[in-house]
Amino acid sequence: MILFLTVVSGIAWTVVYVAAIRSGFRDRTYAIPAAALALNFAWEAIYASHSAATRLSVQGVINIVWALADVAILYTFFRFGRAELPAWVTRQLFVSWAVLLGATAFAVQLLFVTEFGWEVAPRYSAFLQNLLMSGLFIAMFVARGGPRGQSLLIANAKWIGTLAPTIAFGWYGHSPLILGVGALCSIFDLAYIGLMWRAGTGAAFAGVARS
Repeated sequence: MILFLTVVSGIAWTVVYVAAIRSGFRDRTYAIPAAALALNFAWEAIYASHSAATRLSVQGVINIVWALADVAILYTFFRFGRAELPAWVTRQLFVSWAVLLGATAFAVQLLFVTEFGWEVAPRYSAFLQNLLMSGLFIAMFVARGGPRGQSLLIANAKWIGTLAPTIAFGWYGHSPLILGVGALCSIFDLAYIGLMWRAGTGAAFAGVARS
């Protein structure tokens, strides 16, 4: 069951990343909130490298796929992200902020490893940054005034991709922390799905009204 849930999570999150790349190029923006993108890339780069250097597991292969997908999402962030900020933010300032954000993300992930070790750290850090991401997706929807650069597919796949390891490591792994944080992620993810669904149906109704 753990292996099955791991594969489900891997497929769902891969769908998130592929859809995010497509949405980013389609709408000329980035589809993953900046702080979450930095933490995700740091997490996947660190644990993919560790897995490749030690014992390549199913999760390790998934981490490598995710890290490669993140490179494409990072490209959309650096290519289009400056346009999302106020005019006084120069290109140089934008890049400096992005580098600082990335360095901070790597530092946080490595501190988790130092504190909890290679076995437990990826689980704790992944669920905490997932909760942050769930809130940031809603914040991005509000800041952009709608679903630009986002999609209902991303919203649903993100929920499933987080729910599967919540069951695996929270329920079957007997971890109240993971189970609780994962449940909170689901609450925010379902709220985000509702926002995206409402935005989609609203656009459809508007199209019917115009015709």
